[in-house]
Amino acid sequence: MIKYSFIIPVKAINDYIQESVPQILKINRDDFEIIVYPDEKTEQTWSKTRQISSGFGGPAIKRSLASRDAQGEILIFIDDDAYPAEDFLEKLDLNFNNSEVVAVGGPAMTPASDNFGQRVSGAVFLSKVSGGNPDRYIPIGKKRLVDDWPSVNLSVRKLIFDQVGGFNSEYWPGEDTLFCLELMKKTGKKIVYDPEVLVWHHRRAGFKKHLKQIGNYGLHRGHFVRKFPETSRKLLYFIPSLFLIGVVLGFFASIIISNITPYYIIFLCLYVLVIIKAFFDISNYESIQVSLSAIPYIVATHFVYGWRFILGLCKKELKSKLR
Repeated sequence: MIKYSFIIPVKAINDYIQESVPQILKINRDDFEIIVYPDEKTEQTWSKTRQISSGFGGPAIKRSLASRDAQGEILIFIDDDAYPAEDFLEKLDLNFNNSEVVAVGGPAMTPASDNFGQRVSGAVFLSKVSGGNPDRYIPIGKKRLVDDWPSVNLSVRKLIFDQVGGFNSEYWPGEDTLFCLELMKKTGKKIVYDPEVLVWHHRRAGFKKHLKQIGNYGLHRGHFVRKFPETSRKLLYFIPSLFLIGVVLGFFASIIISNITPYYIIFLCLYVLVIIKAFFDISNYESIQVSLSAIPYIVATHFVYGWRFILGLCKKELKSKLR
């Protein structure tokens, strides 16, 4: 009997898939399958694995095909550039053996094989004051209930997934946030966060790619605050925008009104303390070189996320181009 179905959306069979599928197959069990959804299937084969052509479409569309194709009782959503720890299913067993648990999420850690630039990009997320949710990237905190979790490491009972109606393909990124919101609305339950349910997730390589990803997150979160406030209208998501507004307005105000200058300097000094706090948080998990190199990434992340969040707030409609 197949208990678990790994669901992996991908545009085309790539180097990441060539790594991730063999990594999954290191799990020494027979109760799982792997389904890979490229636009067009290839002749590549692996054991316990099916390639199913999806045609052109975004990750949300491909993941929702699991309702039709998966044979497992539990769907494991994971990105093509990610792979699970070898005890991953054992940890899921402990959670799903409780019939009240409908979904489980865990951290997506940066693999040791990632290069220096990728590690710097990932380091931004390792402090609450730089990335906001470090428990999504490192195994910290206790097992608890959460209302939102990214689909890079999200497992859901198939019956519940079908009940919710799969992922909303109108949005990407952010389709996982909307899925989690619908999950709560339609089942009255939340997601279990378990810090021991680990996957490894390769990071963006390069400053521009990092900021592009951050900008997309900010844009969609700002739009969701406006349109889906139940899980997005939180102070945490507003802070980068408030900081950006404070920097810009404070700069011009201090030029016009000299009495404001000392307060503006204090404001900037407080931000320096925030950056120092982020540095020490990150250095608990990364080298000093990576931690120091992450500082300009953090500052740029705050500015880019803050600006794109404001743009998202102002948008009446925001649809994915990958539908």
